[in-house]
Order: sequence, then structure tokens, then C-alpha cells
Amino acid sequence: MPRVRRGFKARRRRNKWLKLAKGFKHGRGTMFRKAKETILRALVYAYRDRRQRKRQFRRLWIARINAAARLHGVNYSRLIHLLDEKKVELDRKVLADIAVHDPEGFGRLVEMVKA
Repeated sequence: MPRVRRGFKARRRRNKWLKLAKGFKHGRGTMFRKAKETILRALVYAYRDRRQRKRQFRRLWIARINAAARLHGVNYSRLIHLLDEKKVELDRKVLADIAVHDPEGFGRLVEMVKA
């Protein structure tokens, strides 16, 4: 069986991983095995956290809406119920944005659904 010289292919394979590890600290950016382990873990975190980001933003929006609603004498769950009854179709992202950037407008919205 002829001898296989692996220089080019092996270097290209390793460099592909090391390029992904650019900017990592200590040996994780320069040593092939540590770089590969770190990248595989980072990809797992990235996949998981793309889903968690959606949950975290919803939690943030709900907290902001609740804080703004309580200033007007109604809690979050009651406000959402009133909005559903009045057929106001604003999602939590938009409500939170209004609550933060336009408190007077949010107050008018709350008074409208309470009436």
C-alpha cells in the first residue's frame, strides 16, 4: 500500500476549525483539540440560546407592561384580559415599547380599556 502524505488535507481540516476559534482566549484559539471542543460547545449554546432568547424577551416585555400597568392601577393579567375583551390586537412587544417610550399613550390605552 502506498504511503499517504496528509500535509495539505490535514492542515486544511485543522485550519477550518482554528479559523472558527479566532479570538478565543488561551489555548482555545490556537490548539486544535481544545479549539474544536470549544467550538462544538459554543455551537450547542448558540442553538439552545436562539430559542431561549425568545423566552427571555417575552419575560422582559411582560415585566415592562406589568410595571407600567401598575402605575395606572391595573395589573398585567387584568390588562391583557381587558385588551382581549375590547379586541385590541397589540402584541406584548409593541405594548412594552409603548409603555417605555410613550407613557402618556400607554396611560390613555389603559384608561380606554378600563372604561
